[in-house]
Amino acid sequence: MATDDSYQAVAPLDRLREETPVVEQVGGRSIAFFAHDDSVYAVDNRCPHMGFPLSEGTVDDGLLTCHWHHARFELACGDTLDPWADDVQTFPVAVRDGTVFVDPDPDPDVPPATHWRNRLADSLQQNLDLVAAKAVIHLDDLGEGFETPLSTALDFGVTYRSMGWGRGLTTLGAMANLYDDVAHDEKLRAMYVGVTAVADDCAGEPPRFPQYELGNDALSKSRLKSWFCETCEVRDSDGAQRCLRTAASVLPPADVVEILLAAATDHLYLNASHTLDFVNKAVETLDHVGWDRADDVLASTVDQFTDAVRSEERSQWRQPVDVAQLCFDAHGALPDLVAAGEGRTWDRPDDFVETLLQADPEAIVDALQDAIRSGATAEQLTRAVALAATRRVAQFGTSNEFSDWNTVHHTFSYANAAHALAARTDAVEAYRPCFDGAMSVYLGRFLNSPPAPLPDPGESDRDPAAIREDLLGTFDEQGRVGDAGALVREHFDAGGTVKALQRTLAKGLLREDAGFHELQHLEAAVRQAEFAATTAERRLSLVAAARYLAAHFPTRRERNQTFDIARRLFRGEKLHGSEATPDRAG
Repeated sequence: MATDDSYQAVAPLDRLREETPVVEQVGGRSIAFFAHDDSVYAVDNRCPHMGFPLSEGTVDDGLLTCHWHHARFELACGDTLDPWADDVQTFPVAVRDGTVFVDPDPDPDVPPATHWRNRLADSLQQNLDLVAAKAVIHLDDLGEGFETPLSTALDFGVTYRSMGWGRGLTTLGAMANLYDDVAHDEKLRAMYVGVTAVADDCAGEPPRFPQYELGNDALSKSRLKSWFCETCEVRDSDGAQRCLRTAASVLPPADVVEILLAAATDHLYLNASHTLDFVNKAVETLDHVGWDRADDVLASTVDQFTDAVRSEERSQWRQPVDVAQLCFDAHGALPDLVAAGEGRTWDRPDDFVETLLQADPEAIVDALQDAIRSGATAEQLTRAVALAATRRVAQFGTSNEFSDWNTVHHTFSYANAAHALAARTDAVEAYRPCFDGAMSVYLGRFLNSPPAPLPDPGESDRDPAAIREDLLGTFDEQGRVGDAGALVREHFDAGGTVKALQRTLAKGLLREDAGFHELQHLEAAVRQAEFAATTAERRLSLVAAARYLAAHFPTRRERNQTFDIARRLFRGEKLHGSEATPDRAG
């Protein structure tokens, strides 16, 4: 509460009445004073929306209207009629002996952290990108830059989209995974991108009405697994949801992952890779927020199973070679193959990835089966398939149709998800995506005909920082796919660090209006680089990512502009008039 000692003299009351509005600097603040309806009101002169001087606005019938975007504010308390604008700060005023006094530093009505959590929720509910950017920036300043945006957007996404888990929540999970690998500015942008992706995905959608878990909490893993797979098989969303919620409530995470993986691979390459990737992102997001929320989060993925397109129903998986049947036959043989390899240790042969890239699907299946008999783990084989999928991206021929980038990307994202899930369970089903992913690699072989050459290792005496700047420059011009790959190779040759290179790629990604696939791709590439056994594997992953991003950039960068507006407002910079200058940072 304001005290007499906290008030400072401003101006004679008569002057304010004659010259209203009057702007004064008080206590380091620019405050606009309005004489209206026989009272004096004081508000922050910066419009909370985009900083326009409210002293240039209009007061009518107790409402202050900003002339830049016509946001309206109740003059006494600062409440806005337009949620996209935010409330304006007001200041207590007193009149003593004909002089106006103001308290320039009143106690806030709502703690700042609470205010910005509420504004984050507003941004999700009304799909307001600028409000989301402001909330993310302020919450970071208040020490809540990761957990609060992630948890709030996750709760909103699983509640307010009838179809459940989709691209928005997958993007949110991918950005959460990138968070620790990028510089501070990109951390904020990553959270902003994730939050706005969820808001956009939920915009105009009806909410979800989830089912409840089953009452019997003594159900076994085998029974819940059987029931969940059967309800997915017959596309029974309600039944599948009840089974999965029960499993998530009573079973440990590894068992729940086994159930999810089994249902996601009962059919081949569901939703052209998206089902497995979305499920993996849901699981990884739970690692960030806690598995106590698994029932709600995982239940939101059910439609990805029950409504999925099954690739064995697609002609390219049946003709001219029935690779779908090859996969199903391999799935059926898995128990015996795994039993044969028990107790044995497998080291990946140097030419194994080349074998997975050949044009003979039966030979590919045979190589995978021989590896399992020799003791190969599902994690080892899914990693090998991920390397083969990375090669398809790294050597994608730019003479192909542009949309075919999606084909090689989907194979890569599927293989990355399979590798991540295989690390969580020793279930036999973890081997299934090895075969499905390898057949997708096989089906994409023509997109490497002829293969784009991989940049050969060499030597460079250039400053790695200069190489990274040149790499960012490739994203400023269309079609510099080959240059981007070559610069990644040169960065390795010059002794540049992987961390610095990944941060540069993330900077280039997050300043663009990057689409879902680009965001997916870099996050997966960074993860695969972490598992690289050699420098060559690490270089391959980042060469592929740089080529993929360069093919899709530049964009209009509207999202980046919105974020920069929010950041400049946070810093107190002007966005209008002769003192406004573009922000070149970041």
